Parts: sequence; C-alpha cells; structure tokens
Amino acid sequence: MRYNTQCLVLVVLIVLSGVLNVQAQTPATALNYYQRGLEKCVKGDLDDAIDDFTRAIEISSHLASSKRTSTTFWQNTNRFNAASDADSITVIDPFTAKAYTNRGVALYQKGDLDGALTDFNHALQINPGLAGAYLNRGAAKRSKGDLKGALADFNRALAIDPSLTEAYNNRGSLRQELGDVDGALVDLNQAISLNSHFAEPYYHRGYVRIDQRDFNGALSDFNRAIQLKPEMAWAYQGRGTTRMSKGDLAGALTDFERALELNPDLLAAYINRGLTLLLQGKDADAQRDFDKCLTLAPGMKADLEHRIQLAKELRPAPQ
Repeated sequence: MRYNTQCLVLVVLIVLSGVLNVQAQTPATALNYYQRGLEKCVKGDLDDAIDDFTRAIEISSHLASSKRTSTTFWQNTNRFNAASDADSITVIDPFTAKAYTNRGVALYQKGDLDGALTDFNHALQINPGLAGAYLNRGAAKRSKGDLKGALADFNRALAIDPSLTEAYNNRGSLRQELGDVDGALVDLNQAISLNSHFAEPYYHRGYVRIDQRDFNGALSDFNRAIQLKPEMAWAYQGRGTTRMSKGDLAGALTDFERALELNPDLLAAYINRGLTLLLQGKDADAQRDFDKCLTLAPGMKADLEHRIQLAKELRPAPQ
C-alpha cells in the first residue's frame, strides 16, 4: 500500500547570480540595481527585488522600433503596447535578458506564474541561448500544468548547457510524474553525479525508489537530503512515508510531525500522520488530521475515505 499522496514536488529555480559577462554599454546603475535585486531575492524581499530588477531592465534596455525611430520608449509595466510593437523591438544589451530572467524568478516565487512566464519569454526573445531562462520557464509551465511544454524547455536547457544540474533534477522529477521511472532515475543520478551536495535530487530519487519499492534505497536518499538541507519539509514527509512502508510507525510519526513543524500546510503529511495514528489505534487524534486535510483540500474526501478504510483493514485486530 502506498501512503504518500500525489502532489506537486519542489521545483528548483536557479537565480543567475555571480560575476556577469556584460556588454561595455551596460550602465553601472543597471548593474547595481541588478545586484541589489539578487540580494533581496535571496532574503525573500520579493517586492523590492522585483522593483530593482525592473529598474535594471529600464536602464539597460535600448529599444529600437521600426515604427518609432525618433525616441526610445518604455512602459512602466514592461509590457509593449501591442504584439506588432513587441515583434519590432530590438534590445541591444543582452544583460537585460538576465534581469528579465531573475525578475521572473521573483514573480514565480510570489505565485505570479503568468507574469513569470512573460518575463522568461522576454528573456528568450532577447537571448535564445540562455539556458537558465528555459529552465525557469519550464518550471513555470509545469506549475501551470503544461507538462509537455515544461519537458520541452528542460530538454532545451540541457541542450544548451549539459552541465546544468538543476535541469536534470527538474526533468527527473517531471519524468517520474509522467510515469517514466527509468528516465527519472537516469536524470536524478546525473544530477547527483554533477553535484553530490545538492539536496533536491536525493529527495526526488527517494520518491522514485518508493515507486520501485526499494525502501532501503529510499530511506538512504531521504536521509542524505535531510543531512544536506534540514529545513526541507518534503524530505521528512518522504522519509516518514518510507518508514511507514517498512512498518516503523513510531519513526514515521516523528518525521510527519517534523514535516508539519516546517510546513504547517503540508497536506501529504497530515494524511500520512493521520493514517499512522489510525494504525496505532489513536482514532480521535487521526480524525483531527483528517479534518485538517479536508479543510486544506475538500475535493479529496472520497480518496481520503478510501485510504482510511484500507488503513483500518491493515491494523491488528484487538486482543
């Protein structure tokens, strides 16, 4: 019996930081706004980061329109007036593509998927060879449910940069969702080979190994993910699921509780903690978790009732 729910997994979005190879014409003020935006993005100050990236875009953009040759023009919303205008725009400084990409990351993190997609599209219009923009656009497409589009973008990112660890990680988790377990394992192994200190591929590979019923392998992967990134709630959820499958209910309960400490809205952890409590005969405590599940996701009532019935059938008969 599989106890973990099918949920969207963590998507890693890279931020294009570090030393920039910029054109000589890139104004210093644009670089300063860009760097400040990166720092704010890392700190979680997303609104101010977006403002700084916007200023970097405005300053670094040299727009030329075949219809408007007398002056450059820019809209504060960074949206062109019409599709015909956008088609005729030429942005001279490729630095602007990186600023668009990172503003897209900040918008993604705020939950503005459409805004993020627009920025990634702008970045790729300026620089079609920017692997990070394809990677991040793929993540946004996946979050919107466009799995085929996401896969195409991850493939393109890797065609441009075969060493892009995050792209192997994202494509591996997507392949698992698409049912390609073998392909997922190849990608996640490659991500780990490229960077053995990157927690996310271990976490994703742990779920692949659960699918393969390799619970010892899954446990090893989740342990490594937690060692590398102790604040990853989904890794505790995965390890709890593995321990549950191995019959270690006490260990599973500890992991689900830790996952919920880190993420109080983690639906899968409420489901699995409730099922663990039910298997232990703690029906009242289990019901509180099931009630919380239905508060978070009312539409899963039928599936939850099915899981509850299976758990009741599995627990030992009273002496």
